[in-house]
Amino acid sequence: MIRHLVKITVLPFMIGLLSLGNISEKKRDLTNANDFSQYSTEGLDLHYTVPLPEETLQEVNHSYFPLALTGQMYIGFKEALAFKESQGNYFTVNTFGYMGKYQFGASTLDVIGIKNTKNFIKNPVLQEQAFLLNTSRNKWVLRRDIKRFSGRWVGGIKVTESGILAAAHLAGPGSVKRFLRSGGQEGFNDAFGTSIESYLKKFSGFDMSFVQAVKRPKLEDLL
Repeated sequence: MIRHLVKITVLPFMIGLLSLGNISEKKRDLTNANDFSQYSTEGLDLHYTVPLPEETLQEVNHSYFPLALTGQMYIGFKEALAFKESQGNYFTVNTFGYMGKYQFGASTLDVIGIKNTKNFIKNPVLQEQAFLLNTSRNKWVLRRDIKRFSGRWVGGIKVTESGILAAAHLAGPGSVKRFLRSGGQEGFNDAFGTSIESYLKKFSGFDMSFVQAVKRPKLEDLL
């Protein structure tokens, strides 16, 4: 009987001691975990900055020429075309006098109201504006052909709006009209042998809905 009472009395006592030991061990672990004295920031560069709100915002012109920004949209189209024309070089003039990133001729620049070619070749912003103006004008001139021929096959080539506009940059909208309306019989090659067909193929499939068709686009509308 006494032996049984001892077991009953001692067993809870031992369990209690073990529990207290575990609790103490946990407290020591937590204390050690919160002890940062072993860490030092000496010698580390702790000066960090983040951009201010005004430094992360870009001004966007919300005139009637809204721009898409990536991929198969307007930016992708113009950059692909620029690489083909000049490898993206704003300051180049070829042997036939075509200028800049998009290889404009003086007569085309005159049509969109840019008279000073010396200033043009030195001004990348003006070149980008000129490309948008010219593309907008070509889209207006070819608006019926874009509607009529997009998605159709002409001369073995599937026609798209972006292909038409690229070909118009190469050959002028009049030459593109003749090519399409003749079923591909009336072609065009520039001085380097580049054809309307090659531009229709190479620059097909871009979304050009962000370029509006404007009969007489003006430079001041972009400013």
